[in-house]
Amino acid sequence: MWRFRNREFVGQIVLSVTGTILAGLAAWMISGRNAAFAAFFCSLFWCAVHLRRESRRYQGMRLLAGQIDELLHGSDIPEFQHFQEGDLAVLRDEICKMTIRLKEQAALLKKEKTSLADALADISHQIRTPLTALHILLERLRSPELDMDARRHLLREAETLLAKIEWLVKALLKMSKLEAGSIALQKETVSVQKLLREAVSPFELAMDIHSKTCTIRGADEKSFVGDYAWTLEAVQNVIKNGLEYTPDGGVLTICCEENPLYTELKITDSGPGIPQADLPHLFERFYRGENAGKDSFGIGLALAQMILSRENAVIQAQNAPKGGGQFRIRFYKTQI
Repeated sequence: MWRFRNREFVGQIVLSVTGTILAGLAAWMISGRNAAFAAFFCSLFWCAVHLRRESRRYQGMRLLAGQIDELLHGSDIPEFQHFQEGDLAVLRDEICKMTIRLKEQAALLKKEKTSLADALADISHQIRTPLTALHILLERLRSPELDMDARRHLLREAETLLAKIEWLVKALLKMSKLEAGSIALQKETVSVQKLLREAVSPFELAMDIHSKTCTIRGADEKSFVGDYAWTLEAVQNVIKNGLEYTPDGGVLTICCEENPLYTELKITDSGPGIPQADLPHLFERFYRGENAGKDSFGIGLALAQMILSRENAVIQAQNAPKGGGQFRIRFYKTQI
């Protein structure tokens, strides 16, 4: 029986029996036989009650230890409500909290592991295409029959592919840092006019080549609180997406509004608009809509949303009333 294998419990039995005998002998020597019998039976009753309580406590501890062992070997969270004693009730509550927390952490780690595996698979798939094209270009460059013009053309194509790979890797690294929480976004007052001018600047040459224009309205004296560099990254990705769908000779319009609740940017292209089937998925990583260009990776808008969600801002996609796709970015002045 487990009770007699428990040295502490056996020690208490020996101590109780010894105390009972000594109490009876002491009463015999002091007051005679009747007092000895009374002291002996009272002491025996007290020892029986004490050992009974100790037995139940040790039994509860053994049961609790067994359930913890089952939990450590992968079983579900055990039921602890049958423990009724004071000390064990406190211990039960703490272990219940700990087990629930451990289960949550295990589920979170499993989810992160799955997400990491999916992300690596997506990254591998996205990089494979430009790398394959780059290998083909290098094989063609080895041909001795190519003239200088053909070599220059292939080198420009190779530079374009390398730039795409570099942009993709940098974007993925930024997303991984944001997801890991290793980047602390700053809070400063950002001028909307300055931000938009710098955001449009990298695209001016491409817009001039394709006769596209960008019109900024209402940006004067408007501002919001956020991280300038990361907000610039997010807004540039949205502008880049809008310019991709703006036809040659078209206009990209950026309207700015401000009220006591938020500062809003509305970026509207003059393209064909966003298909209804694509609207719920535009901010998903690696999602490419039915009108996506061949050079699109489907990651710019996902990165933009990830940045803005950490700046007390939201971004929404819709079709403008007069046609074209429209993205609305709201920088809230209070925490939402």
